[in-house]
Amino acid sequence: MTVSLTSRLGGWLPTDPGPLQGWLQNTLEEAEQKALPFHPVVVEFQEMIEDDPIIHMYFTQMFEEQSGLPRAPVGSGDVKLKDYRQMLTVMNHLLTTAPTYDATGQVGFPITAILDFPMITPAGLAAFVLPKVNDMFRKLLAVWAQFLDSPDSTYVLNDTPSGWLSPEAREALKLDEFETDRAAPYLGFKSWNDFFTRRFKPGQRPVAEPDNDRAIVSACESNPFAIKTGVKDTDSFWVKAQPYSLREMLNGNFVEHFVGGTVYQAFLSATHYHRWHSPVSGTIRKLEQIAGTYYAESASVGFDPAAANNSQGYIAHVATRALIFIEADNADIGLLCLVAVGMSECSSCLLVDETEQPLKEGQHVTKGDQLGYFQFGGSTHCLVFRPGAISSFEQQAIPKGEYGQDSALVQVNSLLATAA
Repeated sequence: MTVSLTSRLGGWLPTDPGPLQGWLQNTLEEAEQKALPFHPVVVEFQEMIEDDPIIHMYFTQMFEEQSGLPRAPVGSGDVKLKDYRQMLTVMNHLLTTAPTYDATGQVGFPITAILDFPMITPAGLAAFVLPKVNDMFRKLLAVWAQFLDSPDSTYVLNDTPSGWLSPEAREALKLDEFETDRAAPYLGFKSWNDFFTRRFKPGQRPVAEPDNDRAIVSACESNPFAIKTGVKDTDSFWVKAQPYSLREMLNGNFVEHFVGGTVYQAFLSATHYHRWHSPVSGTIRKLEQIAGTYYAESASVGFDPAAANNSQGYIAHVATRALIFIEADNADIGLLCLVAVGMSECSSCLLVDETEQPLKEGQHVTKGDQLGYFQFGGSTHCLVFRPGAISSFEQQAIPKGEYGQDSALVQVNSLLATAA
C-alpha cells in the first residue's frame, strides 16, 4: 500500500511524501553525523521513557508497529526511525535548527515529521495522550522555543532557495502585505518567531462593517474546517465524525450557555498570519490556558500523512489551548468563546493585545482588536456561539471537501457571520 498524494491541510508537510522522506533521511544522517551530546532536556526525556515501564513499553512498541503502516511511493524510499533512541537523537539536533522554506517539499513541522508514523500506531495513540509524556514535550518544546526566539534562528531568513526571504517565499507569504524594514538585516525581524508572528501593514485587513454589531468577523486568517450546530454538553468527540463535546472543549466553563449552539472551526496555514483578533466588540468574561496534548490524533480517522490535520475536531478537546470568553455588546450574540488550539510543535498560545500587554478579564475589546497569537506552532481555532446567536455564515466560511481540504481562505477581520 502506498501513501496517496492527498492535500495536506495548512501546508505544514509536503503534499508529495517523497520530499518528506528525503528530508527525514538527510536530517537523520546529519544528526547522527554530528552526534551532539544530549541537551539536559533530552536526557530527561530519555530517563522518563526508561524509568517508567508503561511509557517504555509504548515508546518501544510504537516504532515496532510502524511496519504495519502505509509505505511511501516507490522511488521515494521508506524512511522511518527505528527506535526511540534515534528519535531522541533527531530531536536533540532539531533543538538548534529552524524550519527552512521549500516550495515543493516544505517541512514546517519538523518534530511532527519524525513522529508522523509513530503517532497513529496503537502504542502511539496511547502514549501521546499521557499527561507525563505531554509534560515532557512541553519542556522540550520550551527549549526549542528559546532558540526560535533568539537571533541565532535568523539564519533561515535569507534569499537562498531554502530561505524565507527568497523570491518564491516572498510571493507565497505575500510578504509585501506585512510590516518589514528593508534597510535592516533580515528585514528587521529579530528571530524566527518574530518573523513567524509578523504583523500586517496598517490597512491590509480592514474590519468588516465596524459599526454594525450584528456583523461577526473572522478571528484568524484561516481555512474553514467544520461548522456544527446543535452541539451537546457531552459527546463522543473521539469517533470519526468528531462531534463537539462542550464540557471537554471548554474545560467545563459556561457550558450551559452553549448547549444546542454552534461551533465554527478553521485552520491556519504555514505561510499565513498567526495572530487572533476579536470577532465582536464586547467584554472579556474569562481567560484560561489549558495544558493538554501535542501529538495526539484520533484513531477514527486512520493514517493521516499530515499527522493530526484531519483530527482537528478531536484535538480541540484535548490539545494545549487558550480560551477567551467574550460577552458581546450585542445581546443577541451574548457570550461566545474563541478557542485557540495549539497543534503540534511549540503551540505557544500568548494572550496579549496589540501592544504586547496581557489581556485581562473585565477588559473591553473592539471588533478587530488583537487578542493574542500562536508562536511557532498552532494552529487551528474554534468560535463557539450560543443557540440562536447566528443567523447565517458567509459563503466563503462554509467548509468544502472532507476535513475542509478544499475550503477557501477566509481573511482575518472579514465578514464571517451575521447575528440573529
